[in-house]
Amino acid sequence: MRKAEENQYSFGKVDISQIKINPKSRDEIDKTVKGLQYIYTSDAIRTEVFKLLEEKVLPKVSKKTGRPGMHYWKILVLGVLKQVCSWDYDKLLHFANCDLLIRQLLGHPESEWGEYEYELQTLKDNITLLTPEIIKQISEIVVKAGHNLLGGKKKEELHTNVDSFVVKTDVHHPSDISLLFDSMRKSIKLTADICEVYNIAGWRQSKHNIRTLKNELRRIGQLKHSGKTAQDEKIKTAHSQFISKAGTLLTNVIETLTKIRRDVAVDLVLEIQLQEIEKYIKYAEKHIELIDRRVLRGEIIPHCEKIFSIFESFTRWISKGKMGVPVELGLPLSIMKDQHGFILDYQIMKTETDVDIPVKLTERAIKKFLAIKSISLDKGFWSPTNFKELNEFIAKVVMQKKGYLNKAEKERQSEKEFVKLRRKHSSVESAINGLDHCGLDKCYDHELPGFERCVAMSLLARNIFTLGKHLKEKEEKRLRRKKHKKAA
Repeated sequence: MRKAEENQYSFGKVDISQIKINPKSRDEIDKTVKGLQYIYTSDAIRTEVFKLLEEKVLPKVSKKTGRPGMHYWKILVLGVLKQVCSWDYDKLLHFANCDLLIRQLLGHPESEWGEYEYELQTLKDNITLLTPEIIKQISEIVVKAGHNLLGGKKKEELHTNVDSFVVKTDVHHPSDISLLFDSMRKSIKLTADICEVYNIAGWRQSKHNIRTLKNELRRIGQLKHSGKTAQDEKIKTAHSQFISKAGTLLTNVIETLTKIRRDVAVDLVLEIQLQEIEKYIKYAEKHIELIDRRVLRGEIIPHCEKIFSIFESFTRWISKGKMGVPVELGLPLSIMKDQHGFILDYQIMKTETDVDIPVKLTERAIKKFLAIKSISLDKGFWSPTNFKELNEFIAKVVMQKKGYLNKAEKERQSEKEFVKLRRKHSSVESAINGLDHCGLDKCYDHELPGFERCVAMSLLARNIFTLGKHLKEKEEKRLRRKKHKKAA
């Protein structure tokens, strides 16, 4: 049984519309709470958001029977606060249980203080119910609410900026020897755990075997950093010993898995565990081959064959030529921002580059926001095809051409409106910096679905924060006018 919100008021409960927020506070929590409060107190917006959550979040769960699940409003609030403050689940748990303002927003009366407390696993299980598709639709509702708030009855034209940046994944700097060690460590540990449960002999020294591999890995690192050319043969020998030891242990793992499948009744849970081990076995075999080719045979490994993480396998090696940041490990993200600071749309580039994105991103955004009149992009997005197609459905395309400029291009890029919009393009960097503070500096969620959810929730959190910021600015102007009237 799961509800959108708790309609039954308890003694001491503060209505969300009556929550007091310090008007002088510049903290991100207060601005986010202001935005969430506006969503909740606006009947049309609240109804639309709750209807979406009820239809999309576990729609098969009965509303009449079963244990009461966390309310949709609480899931949304906690998910947004986690991202806007870039908290982990432990810090979110602390604030959900101990912060008065947040507990009021969640709908807890003061009489429940110390009685009702959230559990860590409860937060993890419920927040992950929000899928990127649901979050994206809620974000669209929030942006339209912000436009209505700022534009009033008049529909204001939207001037958009597009740029890309890298969302880093939680991985260490990859080398084939470190990735081989990671693969072997996981294979040995998981195999030893299963053998301990089913009393299968042969893995009593699993921790010792992992330490032995670690020592071999460190020895290679020490030889590499010695800087002596005379060490080349020693380095090759050390690599050879490392992959030989890993190959012997890998053979033992494979034999043990064959024995388990033969002698043990494999249920669904055990099958999932065995498949996970088999995944790490494949990674280990791959990296033994790469080390053999690269070090012992002297081959140059093509970039397309390299793997940069065995845990976040979607991670890309990205070199954008930034000063002081030669390499970034993660996935590029393109965003479209309007002049009010709202993120209209985004695109995670799993395999694409900047040139592949503008047309698809703009076509999708213009279906949702018809008032888009101009778009500004960097040179990295330039191609004659992109420029031609964007001009078909955008009134003003501000895109600098790469390379030599002919007379017509010079005139186009010298136009007064082009220069004016181009000068405002740098405002997108502010949105990127804001997203870095909303959890996109580094994504700690696991696997590609977790990465996509983290990105979507961060953009929703940023839009709600921006909505709250505009609301606070309007309130500050109102208070200043009131103060001047009293002074007069």
